[in-house]
Amino acid sequence: MPRLQRSPSDRVGPSVLRRLTRAAGAALTACTLVTAGASAASAAEPTYYVSLGDSLAAGYQPDVRTDVNVSYTDLLYATLKKSDPNLQHIRLGCSGETTQSMIKGGICAYDGATSQLDAAVKFLRAHPGQVRYVTEDIGANNVDRCLPSGGLDLMCLVSGIFSLGSDILTINRALHDAGGAAPRYVGMTYYDPMLAGWLQGGTTQAVAAGSAVLNNVLSAVITGDDDATGFATADVATAFANNDFGDAVALPGLGTVPRNVARICQWTWMCTSYRDIHANPAGHQVIANTFLPKLTTTAAKNR
Repeated sequence: MPRLQRSPSDRVGPSVLRRLTRAAGAALTACTLVTAGASAASAAEPTYYVSLGDSLAAGYQPDVRTDVNVSYTDLLYATLKKSDPNLQHIRLGCSGETTQSMIKGGICAYDGATSQLDAAVKFLRAHPGQVRYVTEDIGANNVDRCLPSGGLDLMCLVSGIFSLGSDILTINRALHDAGGAAPRYVGMTYYDPMLAGWLQGGTTQAVAAGSAVLNNVLSAVITGDDDATGFATADVATAFANNDFGDAVALPGLGTVPRNVARICQWTWMCTSYRDIHANPAGHQVIANTFLPKLTTTAAKNR
């Protein structure tokens, strides 16, 4: 007669079978947890970068006469997102914005908010712990009116600089109060487009030199306000060599000029037929490069 074959359960015995069953169940549970964890990771809450400011933050370009996505804020977002795929950009910049309109509104419209600052504050309060970065540029439009036709209204500039200092304190405190300690807050100093007047020679070179001095005052006011309100400052004025009248740079078609004048010609539209103060794409990259260490270096947080 043929020999009967025992089933696997007959060979291993009941106790071994129970242990194998428990082990299989544990493995199935672990697999389920891993799958659930992966699903949760893919559906993680977004993080945010909130950018505020004037036409620099908005990306205005005179050749197309509109805002486009070439701003330093767009460049920063693209870089920051590489290490944080869930990062989203809340782009609030408004061309023509002054410190007063940022606080009170009147230029750009924001859904459910009275002003750019109000929109930012409401967003920060609605997303506690999710906002990682807040950047800001504001104040240039407060003093542009003081530079009529290449001239320089000294009293207007002095008054404008110190009045905007009070507004920046108000803006920064509101943002910090709404966002708490979690985000990196970074403001910026400005480059000086009036340096392009150096190319005209004569008395306009004296005006250009004077505007560089006043831009130092503006930078000191902005930096002081930032320091007082927990903001770091991206020193764009220095990145554009604001005070470097000494080093000569050869510019094709324009001759040899001081380095600070060269930077304005290379990184803004001032020395083109547009005669426009806005940074060009190369200038926006310089601004982004100046902001980035303040946003990513631990030692630079809110300094």
